[in-house]
Amino acid sequence: MKQPRAWQRMLSGRRLDLLDPTPMDIEIADIAHGLAFVARWNGQTRGDFAYSVAEHSLLVTEIFSRQNPKAPVKWQLAALLHDAPEYVIGDMISPVKAAVGPGYGALDDRLTAAIHLRFGLPAQIPVTIKRQIKKADKLSAWLEAVQIAGFTQAEADRLFGKQIAALTQSLTIRLRPPAQVRDDFTALHQRLMDAL
Repeated sequence: MKQPRAWQRMLSGRRLDLLDPTPMDIEIADIAHGLAFVARWNGQTRGDFAYSVAEHSLLVTEIFSRQNPKAPVKWQLAALLHDAPEYVIGDMISPVKAAVGPGYGALDDRLTAAIHLRFGLPAQIPVTIKRQIKKADKLSAWLEAVQIAGFTQAEADRLFGKQIAALTQSLTIRLRPPAQVRDDFTALHQRLMDAL
């Protein structure tokens, strides 16, 4: 019996095997474009543009850099790419990920490893760095929940943990056209790669 197709043709012309991705099939232009058009919160945010995974990734990188000002550039890059697999598998809210089961996590892990290797990062980043990125990710989720997704501060505190007021007051969510976000994501990636 013929195996079902497991690859996706990317705009770069690459064919990415979703079940067995290789670093050679990863292009930053594909990641930036895909993430700029993937909506977080299932699109349930205020504004004229969806809040994209690319915009979220830029914010997480900013927060990570503020929280860890001495972090090496490679870990800033890891923060930027923390949700990169979503350029092909989409973004799912946590309750849906839990319902889908471990298959989603395994797919995400394989894509993450290929993406990391493509850009000179270890396939798996150290647990301490992963925790620091997750901390920035939770602050981003809190800000998104309160500023654009209709949550009260009390709800956000309950779901994402109480956040430091000084940081939450100094960061504002921006909703922008996908092409602009894509270009900013690509530019930050290039700056980080050049710094490496």
